Amino acid sequence: MPGSTSTHHYRHVRFLWDDAVADRLDPVARLIYRSNLLGSDQRITNTGGGNTSAKLADRDPITGESVPVLWVKGSGGDLRTATKANFASLVLPRVLGLESLWKADPARGPKTPIEDRMVGAYQHCTFNLNPCAPSIDTPLHAFVPAAHVDHTHPNAVIAIAASRDGKALTREIWGGEVGWVDWQRPGFDLGLAIRDQIARNPSLRGIVMGQHGLMNWADSDKACYQTTLDLIERAARYLESKDLGDRAFGGSRYPDLDPTRREAMLAELLPWLRGRVSTRARFFGTIEHRPEILRFVNSADAPRLAELGTSCPDHFLRTKIKPFYVPWDPATGSIDTLKKAIDAGLDQYRKDYAAYYERCRRPDSPAMRDPNPTVVLIPGLGMIAWGKTKSESRVTAEFYCCAVDVMRGAESVGGYIALPQQEAFDIEYWLLEEAKLKRMPPEKELARHAVVVIGAGNGIGRTAAHRLARDGAHIVCADRDPAAAEQTAAELTKTYGMGIGVSGSGVSGCGQATHCAADITDRASVAALLKHALLAYGGIDSIVVTAGVYIAPGANGRVTDDQWRTTFEVNVRGAAVVAEEAAAILKSQGLRASIVLTTSVNGVVPKKGSLAYDTSKAAANHLVRELAIELAPLVRVNAVAPATVVEGSTMFPRDRVLASLAKYNIPHSDADSTETLRDKLAAFYAERTLLKSPIIPADQAEAVHFLVSDRASRTTGQVINVDGGLHEAFLR
Repeated sequence: MPGSTSTHHYRHVRFLWDDAVADRLDPVARLIYRSNLLGSDQRITNTGGGNTSAKLADRDPITGESVPVLWVKGSGGDLRTATKANFASLVLPRVLGLESLWKADPARGPKTPIEDRMVGAYQHCTFNLNPCAPSIDTPLHAFVPAAHVDHTHPNAVIAIAASRDGKALTREIWGGEVGWVDWQRPGFDLGLAIRDQIARNPSLRGIVMGQHGLMNWADSDKACYQTTLDLIERAARYLESKDLGDRAFGGSRYPDLDPTRREAMLAELLPWLRGRVSTRARFFGTIEHRPEILRFVNSADAPRLAELGTSCPDHFLRTKIKPFYVPWDPATGSIDTLKKAIDAGLDQYRKDYAAYYERCRRPDSPAMRDPNPTVVLIPGLGMIAWGKTKSESRVTAEFYCCAVDVMRGAESVGGYIALPQQEAFDIEYWLLEEAKLKRMPPEKELARHAVVVIGAGNGIGRTAAHRLARDGAHIVCADRDPAAAEQTAAELTKTYGMGIGVSGSGVSGCGQATHCAADITDRASVAALLKHALLAYGGIDSIVVTAGVYIAPGANGRVTDDQWRTTFEVNVRGAAVVAEEAAAILKSQGLRASIVLTTSVNGVVPKKGSLAYDTSKAAANHLVRELAIELAPLVRVNAVAPATVVEGSTMFPRDRVLASLAKYNIPHSDADSTETLRDKLAAFYAERTLLKSPIIPADQAEAVHFLVSDRASRTTGQVINVDGGLHEAFLR
């Protein structure tokens, strides 16, 4: 296998190395190239998991002498997207010299105080002031006497590592090429143990770390990459030969649900479940019902295996010690019986987690984490994973999918075993402490909030979507024009994070922004929008409605009956439909929520020439007060009332701008650009206000942000005029 460049030799992993690319790179760039290739395939390692290294010669910046430098992926980051900034550089002899410090402590060993202190000592070995923090895996790379080392988390290898006969299976699959070390938390002691095993058997190409993963090495980077793929492939082929097929996980116990019924049940269940698992903080959800997951969740052995929990220590921080399995029969059960089963099971899950914490805690352990589950398994429906962001919930789902693959493989070759609970606790809470030590920035004000912005394609809605996303909100960009909604979502994706697309066929990807078409005059369209938001994020925290319509009177100064109806359908009834369709969802969710409408100061400042529009906005102002009463105390309902906003508004196409300029006798030329004409009209409107400044979308977006945020948590039934004082000027 090594040396092959044909992808068909790898049935489970892909050979992607390209000499034409690699040979153009310097040694550090080749390390990054290798890392990115490994990280691009989830069969090789999971998101954020694993690390790579290279021992390279470099020039000391002070003496100019050549020194051996260990380049190793540092804390955090992901092999798939790693850059040079994600790699620590350490003077190798200094790292190796730390062994004397280690040996000087008679209490040395795994999880001892000296082992924790060694992590801080790595920074004193830094080469050339590299700010990247070295990871706890540094000694696992430093003490391997080979130039290049890969540490990965392939499901196929972890299945061997987490099986009852893992050590014997390692000998059977790889012969004397791969060694074995029992589970041990990564650290200095484990690095020395691997070094000593290699010293006893110099022909080793790799090590299986019990219940953890794979390490392998070579003296060239390409050979190291090939070795990684070769060892993984041999494990994958072995497991394939032993796979139990339809008998996997003890065979099927529950049937699949029809996809249409499953989606409908999930849409009804998700907000209710989100409220139940968000007792300490709000979570976003990711649904996973691919066939492999449904096969596991519907199986006879799922309750037993779920109770054992996950094995790979990288998973614990997200998946917890175990998932929450709901005993429910989709063939005979209803949504009501499912909710009862969840309520009863959730209470027991929290008690189990608290008991696990009390049983395993140490005097210096961090406080108990949120006892709610982050992985929920429901026969017929699949898996729902929860996280503080959409991205985190997606990774949580990915990790448990990996655990399912591991359990399937391990069960086929002798039986799956999990870490002892004390070991699991120690790694979970140690990783929690490590995360705190990284000084993660505080969450933004609107983090954990899913906000549906209707009218996000242009003007105030688009600007509000940007303003809310900038403060951490996850946004559903909805608009009657699907292309405009998609464009705003793409902008948010580029500026604030990865985006996801929502369509009638389901949800794909992950991130902070989604898009969907919506017509608020069509109740079915609104219901579909809210359903898509639920399937994307698991719940809804706020809804912002900026959609509106202005229909100019005809030449006779009159608005037709149909135009009257359309104006009220959009500006009044449409907002009411959104609130009515959202009400049951928000009540089911049981979390404080907010609805923000957009009315107009024209609703209180009468003027000639826009009778239908102004009257509809006056009705919308009163609708705010009525809805505030109807939806209290759980949902706050407020509105922003702009003066005329010309900038970016679809209500001001060029022909309307020209008509308004002519109406007010404002000098202009037909040759002027549309933006120039708009600026002239905006300046005219500004002169009618007290502040003499144009009213722009950003002004409205700030007011929307305030009303969505907890800073307005005691404000409901209010209409905030953002009009530069136009209302007061009129009253004078």
